Amino acid sequence: MTAALRVTVLGSSGTYASVDNPCTGFLVRSPGAAVLLDCGPGTLGPLQSEIDPSELTAVVMSHCHPDHWLELPVLRNVLTWFCPVDRLPVYGTARTREMDASVHVPSNNAPDPIEWTVIDSSSTLRLGDQDWRFSRTDHSVETLASRVDVDGRSFAFSSDTAAGWSVAELGSDIDLAICEASMLSSRENDGVPHSSARQAGLSAREAGVGRLAITHIPPGSDRQAHQAEAMEAFGGEVALAVPGTTFEV
Repeated sequence: MTAALRVTVLGSSGTYASVDNPCTGFLVRSPGAAVLLDCGPGTLGPLQSEIDPSELTAVVMSHCHPDHWLELPVLRNVLTWFCPVDRLPVYGTARTREMDASVHVPSNNAPDPIEWTVIDSSSTLRLGDQDWRFSRTDHSVETLASRVDVDGRSFAFSSDTAAGWSVAELGSDIDLAICEASMLSSRENDGVPHSSARQAGLSAREAGVGRLAITHIPPGSDRQAHQAEAMEAFGGEVALAVPGTTFEV
């Protein structure tokens, strides 16, 4: 029996790609939709092992930092010349749209296959059978954490955030949360606008999250050390968001 909600990790490397891990991107699937959540550099390759890009229902991007959206111009090329679609709905912050427009080179021979809609923390979306809502995080630019609900099951993604935001802002009864854990607790006072693994675990525990996975760990980091700190704070098992992993919710 297929789960009501499945989240596949396409990439999870923090800030820049590692040799075996693209930047941030997740494929959120349900019986009635397939949504690309963030499309950082390198995510188009693994996306194609899961779905034809023309079959995407929509793309949702959390913020304008390049490691979270810069594969969109490449996806546009694919949907223009190789897997044509009429209009693929794309949702993101106003700054992300501005940045996309700045690198878009219009073609005289083909219309833009992307249909942009700017969203903010007050937005709600119905994408197929998926209900989406958002919360602005504690980050250096407008950044939207997201929650997806399908048939009584729920998934939350923190995107990038410092400790001034909590998963609880997305409500209760979250079955799976994938939270940023960019650093270890020893760097919590460095002024970096990101979460430590300890802070990610604590935030998920306080929100009563059912399952936690951590993401956005930079290349060269000791992922097991991040996992251990998150587990201690969460009080339970914590998964690493490893490319190719599918979480059934």
